[in-house]
Amino acid sequence: MIKILYADEKADVANIDKIISRGVLSFDEFFEPVSEIIKNIRKDKDKALIYYTEKFDNFKLNDKNYFFEKQDFEEAYKSIDERTRDILDTASERIGNFHENQKLKSWVTFEDNGTILGQKITPIEKVALYVPGGKALYPSTVLMTGIPARVAGVDKIFIASPVYDKEKAKTVLAAAHIIGAEKLYKIGGAQAVAALSFGTDLIEKVDKIVGPGNIYVTVAKKLLFGNIDIDMVAGPSEILIIADKFANPDFIVQDMFSQAEHDELASSLLVTDSESLALKVKEKINNLLKSAERSSIIEKSLKNNGAIIVTSSINEAVEISNAVAPEHLEILTEKPFEILPLIRNAGAIFLGEYSPEPVGDYMAGPNHVLPTSGTAKFFSPLGVYDFCKKSSIISLSKEAFDNLENKISDFADLEGLYSHGSSIKIRRKNETS
Repeated sequence: MIKILYADEKADVANIDKIISRGVLSFDEFFEPVSEIIKNIRKDKDKALIYYTEKFDNFKLNDKNYFFEKQDFEEAYKSIDERTRDILDTASERIGNFHENQKLKSWVTFEDNGTILGQKITPIEKVALYVPGGKALYPSTVLMTGIPARVAGVDKIFIASPVYDKEKAKTVLAAAHIIGAEKLYKIGGAQAVAALSFGTDLIEKVDKIVGPGNIYVTVAKKLLFGNIDIDMVAGPSEILIIADKFANPDFIVQDMFSQAEHDELASSLLVTDSESLALKVKEKINNLLKSAERSSIIEKSLKNNGAIIVTSSINEAVEISNAVAPEHLEILTEKPFEILPLIRNAGAIFLGEYSPEPVGDYMAGPNHVLPTSGTAKFFSPLGVYDFCKKSSIISLSKEAFDNLENKISDFADLEGLYSHGSSIKIRRKNETS
């Protein structure tokens, strides 16, 4: 059911290359329908939003029922059972403690000639967290996106999520209370991204949208980038496990299942230098699959997007991992910290057999909004830095200006931007007149 590929066999190299190039995202077929939604939201605003919400989510939006607010969040937090509240509070504390270490600071330098240079850090004013709500509820996403925004000092945090039943959505609303959200708009899909990007009478315009969503949400974020800021363009979830002969095959199987159960497009890869381990894992997958919850999703995911790759060495396994640039990377080797310096591309790195990927999803502290589809080569996990702007500070004394003026005006002349040079020369002329 899941295939075993050998890195040193020519017949398998092409399939391994396909796995590595899986990260190339293609959105072509979605551009037209999403562009149409964006165009109509921009033109007709709430009228279009109401239309699409009923069409796609079967909910009749109006000016009285389109949001939950702080009172609803507080009521939900107080009404959830003690165990659930403790889970959310513990996760919130750990996520907050981790992200406190990411705070950026303004800084300035002072030169002897009176030059003052620096960087001013300013939180973004208004952000929206997109939280999926169609198939399941994700209070973890509220915490993972909202807490770094709060730590950064964002003024207003809004949530967009297609959740309509107050009782069923209690955990999401409770999480909204924890992060101090202003409102939760009962909207989803590309129409939600467009409404938050442009603003309507019902929906307040924001400066940035973060958080995972389906392909329509992803394409809308991609198309609207520039009108607003976004976190990243994300694809299906993925895990890659580097393992040697010392790894526990039972752990590996369940870790692969935990990723494959997300959806049929999720990718679960094992890369190992042990053929014996590869065969054991494949056998256990076949034996355990039928009894697994969400087995039909797991089976399709592993069949279409999963693989076990056998390499000649752990170093070769690392090379494949760096080429894939996985969202989640588990290192299950005898000495995982010796592998860590060799890792160049990964969203989150889990070291050792007691650090499985779900630890990072919920409770460890680092963010679970991670780059996917090979974008870990240039994107980072969501963090406090994503909710801040940097402004340069420049102040020159007359002495400092005099030291640089000739070179500045000459540089402007080199580029044929003569008014730039005149801006410098007029100050010199003003001194001598």
